[in-house]
Amino acid sequence: MLVSEIMSRGVVALSPDDSVESAARLLAHHGVGALPVCGEDGRLHGMVTDRDITVRGVAADFLPGAPVRSIMSRPAYTVEAHADVREAACLMAEKQVRRLAVVQNGRLCGMLSLGDVARCHACEVEVSKALCEISLPQRDY
Repeated sequence: MLVSEIMSRGVVALSPDDSVESAARLLAHHGVGALPVCGEDGRLHGMVTDRDITVRGVAADFLPGAPVRSIMSRPAYTVEAHADVREAACLMAEKQVRRLAVVQNGRLCGMLSLGDVARCHACEVEVSKALCEISLPQRDY
């Protein structure tokens, strides 16, 4: 099964210049835990998660008007839309992330979550391994 078959489409993205406050509002409005940060060309610059806002934003005394580039997670891990879902699950495990930005020709075209992969039912072993790896203490690279 291909990533493009199960990914979320129509993803809302932020600009690096958007404010932390607008990121928080978009996360809440769309009921998601992460948003991609893209340049005008559609290329991924990073990701902003609810955890980034809490740990890097609030705890570090960033003002709500600070740009998301100051708190976003980098690098943002990606998977090609035509990749196999098992490959994506292995990448999630290796990088200890629950979400991957999906790209096609270098531009954002969707998002893939561990939940998306779990609902696929064809990758139960990979999902289990990914969840175990993600749940381990963060590795230093």
